[in-house]
Amino acid sequence: MFFSLPRFRALPALALTAVLVSGCAAQGTTSAAPSTPPSGAVAPAASPTSALAITDPWVKTTGEGMTAAFGTLVNNTGTEVTVVSGVSPLSPRIELHEVVESGGKMIMRPKKGGFVIPARGTHELAPGGDHIMLMDVTGKVEPGAEIPFTLTLADGGTLEFTAIGKEFAGGKEDYQGGDEGGMDMGGSGDKDKG
Repeated sequence: MFFSLPRFRALPALALTAVLVSGCAAQGTTSAAPSTPPSGAVAPAASPTSALAITDPWVKTTGEGMTAAFGTLVNNTGTEVTVVSGVSPLSPRIELHEVVESGGKMIMRPKKGGFVIPARGTHELAPGGDHIMLMDVTGKVEPGAEIPFTLTLADGGTLEFTAIGKEFAGGKEDYQGGDEGGMDMGGSGDKDKG
Protein backbone atom coordinates (compact mmCIF):
# COMPACT_ATOMS: atom_id res chain seq x y z
CA MET A 1 0.00 0.00 0.00
CA PHE A 2 2.85 2.32 0.65
CA PHE A 3 3.91 2.15 -3.03
CA SER A 4 0.42 2.44 -4.49
CA LEU A 5 -0.29 5.71 -2.68
CA PRO A 6 2.73 7.60 -4.13
CA ARG A 7 1.95 6.09 -7.53
CA PHE A 8 -1.65 7.30 -7.26
CA ARG A 9 -0.48 10.79 -6.36
CA ALA A 10 2.27 10.79 -9.03
CA LEU A 11 -0.13 9.90 -11.84
CA PRO A 12 -2.29 13.03 -11.43
CA ALA A 13 0.85 15.15 -11.15
CA LEU A 14 2.20 13.70 -14.42
CA ALA A 15 -1.18 14.16 -16.08
CA LEU A 16 -1.32 17.78 -14.88
CA THR A 17 2.21 18.39 -16.20
CA ALA A 18 1.22 16.93 -19.60
CA VAL A 19 -1.87 19.17 -19.74
CA LEU A 20 0.14 22.27 -18.85
CA VAL A 21 2.86 21.47 -21.37
CA SER A 22 0.38 20.73 -24.16
CA GLY A 23 -1.57 23.89 -23.24
CA CYS A 24 1.60 25.98 -23.60
CA ALA A 25 2.40 24.33 -26.91
CA ALA A 26 -1.10 24.95 -28.19
CA GLN A 27 -0.96 28.55 -27.01
CA GLY A 28 2.39 29.09 -28.78
CA THR A 29 1.00 27.54 -31.95
CA THR A 30 -2.06 29.77 -31.85
CA SER A 31 -0.08 32.99 -31.45
CA ALA A 32 2.28 32.05 -34.28
CA ALA A 33 -0.52 31.17 -36.71
CA PRO A 34 -1.64 33.92 -39.05
CA SER A 35 -5.01 35.42 -38.29
CA THR A 36 -7.50 37.39 -40.31
CA PRO A 37 -6.76 41.09 -39.90
CA PRO A 38 -9.51 43.18 -38.32
CA SER A 39 -11.39 45.70 -40.44
CA GLY A 40 -9.23 48.76 -41.02
CA ALA A 41 -6.03 46.77 -40.79
CA VAL A 42 -3.19 47.40 -43.19
CA ALA A 43 -3.27 45.09 -46.20
CA PRO A 44 0.05 43.25 -46.50
CA ALA A 45 2.48 44.30 -49.21
CA ALA A 46 3.42 42.01 -52.08
CA SER A 47 6.75 41.14 -50.52
CA PRO A 48 8.43 41.62 -47.15
CA THR A 49 10.75 44.17 -48.75
CA SER A 50 7.91 46.42 -49.92
CA ALA A 51 8.05 49.87 -48.39
CA LEU A 52 4.32 50.50 -48.80
CA ALA A 53 1.01 49.25 -47.40
CA ILE A 54 -2.62 50.33 -47.82
CA THR A 55 -5.49 50.56 -45.32
CA ASP A 56 -9.18 50.12 -46.11
CA PRO A 57 -8.88 49.74 -49.90
CA TRP A 58 -12.20 49.94 -51.77
CA VAL A 59 -13.59 50.36 -55.29
CA LYS A 60 -16.72 52.29 -56.19
CA THR A 61 -19.38 49.91 -57.54
CA THR A 62 -20.21 50.21 -61.23
CA GLY A 63 -21.99 48.40 -64.00
CA GLU A 64 -19.69 49.52 -66.80
CA GLY A 65 -17.37 52.26 -68.01
CA MET A 66 -15.17 53.77 -65.34
CA THR A 67 -14.70 53.58 -61.62
CA ALA A 68 -12.07 54.47 -59.03
CA ALA A 69 -10.23 52.86 -56.11
CA PHE A 70 -9.49 54.49 -52.77
CA GLY A 71 -7.74 53.84 -49.45
CA THR A 72 -4.84 55.23 -47.46
CA LEU A 73 -1.27 54.52 -48.60
CA VAL A 74 1.11 54.01 -45.67
CA ASN A 75 4.90 54.46 -46.03
CA ASN A 76 6.75 52.28 -43.51
CA THR A 77 10.22 53.61 -44.33
CA GLY A 78 12.39 56.58 -43.46
CA THR A 79 12.42 57.86 -47.07
CA GLU A 80 9.63 59.05 -49.35
CA VAL A 81 8.01 56.48 -51.64
CA THR A 82 6.37 57.24 -55.00
CA VAL A 83 3.64 55.16 -56.66
CA VAL A 84 4.07 55.51 -60.44
CA SER A 85 1.50 53.10 -61.92
CA GLY A 86 -1.08 50.43 -61.24
CA VAL A 87 -2.68 47.39 -62.85
CA SER A 88 -5.81 45.31 -62.21
CA PRO A 89 -7.58 42.55 -64.13
CA LEU A 90 -10.71 44.74 -63.89
CA SER A 91 -9.35 47.32 -66.32
CA PRO A 92 -6.91 47.40 -69.25
CA ARG A 93 -6.12 51.05 -68.46
CA ILE A 94 -5.44 52.48 -65.02
CA GLU A 95 -4.23 56.00 -64.25
CA LEU A 96 -3.23 57.72 -61.03
CA HIS A 97 -5.50 60.77 -60.83
CA GLU A 98 -5.82 64.00 -58.93
CA VAL A 99 -8.75 66.44 -58.72
CA VAL A 100 -7.99 70.09 -59.49
CA GLU A 101 -9.96 73.22 -60.26
CA SER A 102 -9.95 74.39 -63.86
CA GLY A 103 -12.17 77.12 -65.27
CA GLY A 104 -14.45 77.10 -62.26
CA LYS A 105 -14.95 73.33 -62.42
CA MET A 106 -13.35 70.45 -60.61
CA ILE A 107 -11.69 68.06 -63.04
CA MET A 108 -9.84 64.76 -62.71
CA ARG A 109 -6.55 64.37 -64.53
CA PRO A 110 -3.47 62.15 -64.42
CA LYS A 111 -1.21 63.12 -61.53
CA LYS A 112 2.22 64.03 -62.87
CA GLY A 113 4.94 62.19 -60.98
CA GLY A 114 2.46 59.81 -59.29
CA PHE A 115 1.49 59.65 -55.62
CA VAL A 116 4.30 60.71 -53.26
CA ILE A 117 4.04 59.29 -49.75
CA PRO A 118 6.33 61.04 -47.24
CA ALA A 119 8.73 59.13 -45.02
CA ARG A 120 6.78 57.36 -42.25
CA GLY A 121 3.68 59.14 -43.55
CA THR A 122 0.42 58.50 -45.35
CA HIS A 123 -1.30 59.62 -48.54
CA GLU A 124 -5.09 59.47 -48.72
CA LEU A 125 -6.86 58.30 -51.86
CA ALA A 126 -10.43 59.60 -51.53
CA PRO A 127 -13.43 60.69 -53.59
CA GLY A 128 -12.87 64.29 -54.65
CA GLY A 129 -9.09 63.91 -54.28
CA ASP A 130 -6.30 61.64 -55.47
CA HIS A 131 -7.51 58.21 -56.60
CA ILE A 132 -6.73 55.20 -58.78
CA MET A 133 -8.83 55.59 -61.96
CA LEU A 134 -9.98 52.46 -63.82
CA MET A 135 -11.12 53.05 -67.40
CA ASP A 136 -12.86 50.65 -69.79
CA VAL A 137 -13.85 48.40 -66.87
CA THR A 138 -14.20 44.81 -68.09
CA GLY A 139 -16.77 43.63 -65.54
CA LYS A 140 -19.45 44.72 -63.13
CA VAL A 141 -18.32 45.73 -59.63
CA GLU A 142 -20.94 44.68 -57.07
CA PRO A 143 -20.91 45.53 -53.35
CA GLY A 144 -18.47 43.18 -51.62
CA ALA A 145 -16.61 42.24 -54.82
CA GLU A 146 -12.90 41.60 -54.31
CA ILE A 147 -10.77 43.39 -56.90
CA PRO A 148 -7.00 42.67 -57.04
CA PHE A 149 -4.53 45.49 -57.71
CA THR A 150 -0.77 45.83 -58.08
CA LEU A 151 0.83 49.24 -57.66
CA THR A 152 4.37 49.84 -58.94
CA LEU A 153 6.77 52.12 -57.07
CA ALA A 154 9.45 54.36 -58.56
CA ASP A 155 12.16 52.05 -57.19
CA GLY A 156 10.60 49.03 -58.96
CA GLY A 157 8.96 47.60 -55.82
CA THR A 158 5.30 46.61 -55.84
CA LEU A 159 2.30 46.58 -53.56
CA GLU A 160 -0.38 43.95 -54.15
CA PHE A 161 -3.74 44.30 -52.43
CA THR A 162 -7.43 43.49 -52.79
CA ALA A 163 -9.99 46.29 -52.76
CA ILE A 164 -13.61 45.66 -51.81
CA GLY A 165 -16.55 46.87 -53.93
CA LYS A 166 -18.53 49.54 -52.08
CA GLU A 167 -21.56 51.61 -53.06
CA PHE A 168 -20.87 55.34 -53.04
CA ALA A 169 -23.20 57.92 -54.56
CA GLY A 170 -20.65 60.76 -54.57
CA GLY A 171 -21.29 63.53 -57.04
CA LYS A 172 -22.70 61.26 -59.77
CA GLU A 173 -19.64 61.87 -61.93
CA ASP A 174 -19.98 61.36 -65.64
CA TYR A 175 -16.23 61.12 -66.30
CA GLN A 176 -16.50 63.02 -69.58
CA GLY A 177 -13.41 64.48 -71.20
CA GLY A 178 -12.66 67.98 -69.92
CA ASP A 179 -10.09 70.76 -70.28
CA GLU A 180 -6.36 70.18 -69.89
CA GLY A 181 -6.66 66.46 -70.60
CA GLY A 182 -8.79 66.00 -67.49
CA MET A 183 -12.23 64.55 -66.92
CA ASP A 184 -15.08 66.84 -65.93
CA MET A 185 -16.48 65.83 -62.57
CA GLY A 186 -19.80 67.52 -63.36
CA GLY A 187 -21.55 69.88 -61.02
CA SER A 188 -20.44 73.34 -59.97
CA GLY A 189 -16.87 72.76 -58.91
CA ASP A 190 -17.59 71.28 -55.48
CA LYS A 191 -14.40 69.45 -54.50
CA ASP A 192 -16.29 67.08 -52.19
CA LYS A 193 -17.73 65.31 -55.19
CA GLY A 194 -16.09 61.98 -55.76
